[in-house]
Amino acid sequence: MKFKTNEMIKASLFIALGLVLPFAFHQIGLGQALLPMHIPVLLCGFILGGRYGIIVGLITPFLSSILTGMPPIYPAALSMALELATYGFVSGYLYKKKNTNIFLSLIISMLLGRLVSGTTNYLLLSMAGKPYAFTIFITASFITPISGIILQLVLIPVIVKSLYKIQKGTTVNG
Repeated sequence: MKFKTNEMIKASLFIALGLVLPFAFHQIGLGQALLPMHIPVLLCGFILGGRYGIIVGLITPFLSSILTGMPPIYPAALSMALELATYGFVSGYLYKKKNTNIFLSLIISMLLGRLVSGTTNYLLLSMAGKPYAFTIFITASFITPISGIILQLVLIPVIVKSLYKIQKGTTVNG
């Protein structure tokens, strides 16, 4: 597996965004609602592919937890790391490898990531003797973050398409 310096730098920028955006959004009380850590991970998958998406998704929640205390390592950062790694991998795999439509890739990534998150939370909390009912999963995965889900469905395709247009223009013109 070969890593290119340019792609590693871009992946590092996505990690940095994954640290800065949540910190900023939580300062104004919009962190849980708008899911700011999800955006850079999804973008990484779409732009750099599944290999980098999974790495950025795994690293970012733990690094954020260590540096800012958000999210707490257990169970939140562990669950988020697996959820975001799923987002990053699936979005990159479907979009870059399978040439799947951006919206379909995004929706499948978001659904699979939430399924991984729910399963992980269920397992971790069950082992700790704490309840994690289906209603908690639905509320935490779809109702509370509805604004963030809508934001991702609107913002991610616009950013990805714009970046590809800019890249194509740079390659052709320069």
